[in-house]
Amino acid sequence: MMNVHRIPRIITGLGIILVAVAAIAGCGGDVASGELQGVLVDPPGEKPSFTLTDTSGDSYDFAVETEGKLALLYFGYLNCPDICPVHLAQIAEVFDRIPDVARDAEVVFVSVDPGRDTPEEIRRFLDRFDSRFVGLTGTETELTTAQTAAGVPPAVISGNGDEYTVDHAGWVIAYSPDGRNHAIYPFGTRQSQWDNDLQILAVRDGSR
Repeated sequence: MMNVHRIPRIITGLGIILVAVAAIAGCGGDVASGELQGVLVDPPGEKPSFTLTDTSGDSYDFAVETEGKLALLYFGYLNCPDICPVHLAQIAEVFDRIPDVARDAEVVFVSVDPGRDTPEEIRRFLDRFDSRFVGLTGTETELTTAQTAAGVPPAVISGNGDEYTVDHAGWVIAYSPDGRNHAIYPFGTRQSQWDNDLQILAVRDGSR
């Protein structure tokens, strides 16, 4: 169900990514169905606690900074040709069309390629989608600790020189304001599913 994707180092244009988003987008409206359509986590998981460094060089405590918010956590890297930018583009699309969802939400992108992804490059990359998205980095040890805390397999770098590949978890982990992970979103999640679920998760208070 939860596959780790092996991604070659390819630079992909934003235009291609937007075409990909359109290709997998559903035609549903803005009204949530009341039922989550992502991959359900039962029982829901607890939000992890870990600290990394944001693109301004400040410490970022994930549990503290996202307390009481809809939090979307994703481990990826800048040279990812499709999975990472498609996820980010789909979330940004929801935020653009449904501002109430974005108002109290935090999207956290953690780079698992510290050898190539500098804080400045991470910031420029995220700004292509939404300037509110948070970018984090850290040492290899810190990143492994964060991934383990979040319950995803640590990324593995394979190959030599600049053309190495990165094996990383390809799904977004969603935490509602109650601090629980009710669902995950693998690559291939339709736009209509994102639209539906983020509206539900944004107001989930733990009563169901």
